[in-house]
Amino acid sequence: MEDTAKYLIHADFLADGVVERSDVVGAVFGQTEGLLGDDLDIRDLQQSSKLGRIDVEVRHESGQSVGDITIASSLDRVETATLAAALEAIERIGPSHAAVEVSRIEDVRAAKRRAVVDRAKELLATAFDEGVMDSDAILDEVRESIRVEDITEYAGLPAGPNVESSDAIIVVEGRSDVLTLLKFGVKNAIAVEGTNVPEAVADLTRGKTVTAFLDGDRGGDLIRRELAQVGDLDYVAVAPEGTSVEDLSRAEVDVALRNKVTADRYAEADNEAAATDGSPSPAPPVDEPQSDAQTVAPGGDTGPVPAEDSVDEATDEPVAASAGDTEDGTSEPSATAEDTPVGPSEPPTDVGGTLGDHVAAVMGSGRARLLDDAMDVIDEVAAGAAFETLRDAETVPRAVVLDGEVAQRLVDVAAQRGVREVVGSERGSFVKQPTSVRVRTAAEVTA
Repeated sequence: MEDTAKYLIHADFLADGVVERSDVVGAVFGQTEGLLGDDLDIRDLQQSSKLGRIDVEVRHESGQSVGDITIASSLDRVETATLAAALEAIERIGPSHAAVEVSRIEDVRAAKRRAVVDRAKELLATAFDEGVMDSDAILDEVRESIRVEDITEYAGLPAGPNVESSDAIIVVEGRSDVLTLLKFGVKNAIAVEGTNVPEAVADLTRGKTVTAFLDGDRGGDLIRRELAQVGDLDYVAVAPEGTSVEDLSRAEVDVALRNKVTADRYAEADNEAAATDGSPSPAPPVDEPQSDAQTVAPGGDTGPVPAEDSVDEATDEPVAASAGDTEDGTSEPSATAEDTPVGPSEPPTDVGGTLGDHVAAVMGSGRARLLDDAMDVIDEVAAGAAFETLRDAETVPRAVVLDGEVAQRLVDVAAQRGVREVVGSERGSFVKQPTSVRVRTAAEVTA
């Protein structure tokens, strides 16, 4: 019936006592019977499929009953309006005095037309091909797909195919970091999938040369500290401040690995800075010579490679070359790695309510909220900091609401942390969507 309905009659009712749905349906049938003649009898119209079923919602408040009546109609406008007016003749529902008022008659076809227009706009903006790829783009995509297929697992963790057999490994934060390194030919990386270092990774580091290649934020520093405690860590390489390994280009990856420092030196610099001003430290100065340059080996493994010796012309004695020297004798620029702790979030402006309440409050504010099972606010931050805040949150939220696009990396960390729902102003393009996380837009929640 609903598929062929042209109109929806919406009516509100108020009864002085407590009534149930069956009482309302009985009053509609009983008190309109014979009122408009046989041609507009509700039972006959339902049997001939000109009226749909009577949908009733009842709520009890302070000894009274209030609710809504909805009836789908395929009659014409005059007949539908006459039948709707007949509902207002109802004076009793069950044993209680009652009043019924028709609030509106909705044209279903107009609503469908609006939906068609909205969908057409969406298809016009997103569904057409963006254009023909050039030859270089096609070849790059094919090469990347081959490298991505090389990703494997070690003890259930994303890893490159050479991570177990190689003498040197790189420890990164997430699966996307492993994929980025694979794209650039580095096949000996393994991800810890969060800030807690799994026991399998800690065991793997023993007996191997280990480099921690970390994001330039507080989460990366937490991984470095724990890895140094539970495993054997030899070197530290850090992405530029505020960036992730997955976002780096090939050149940036090469620079970061080439300018890695020993774990002891990095920790010493960190401790000195903390003793001075209480803030995390950057990596050691770029003009200091660094041994054991990080390079990509022919087999795709990345590890320390001794620099070749040169001869001092004045003394005729061999002199070790520094890792920062290039073939033409100039010094390579060295990237520094600063820890960038996530600053304190602003206090929540609302500590309770429904999911819809939080969506209404967040949309348009440029903010993000982490909510617990009771829909209370765990934390509220700028929308751009939602990923880092969720990744580092001590209490795992039930839901995340943000005024912004729900991106793949946010969905991935939500799945890792056990979040059940993410709501944003719009949904991004996903390569994969974890089944454990429900992703919705604000419009879907408030519809």
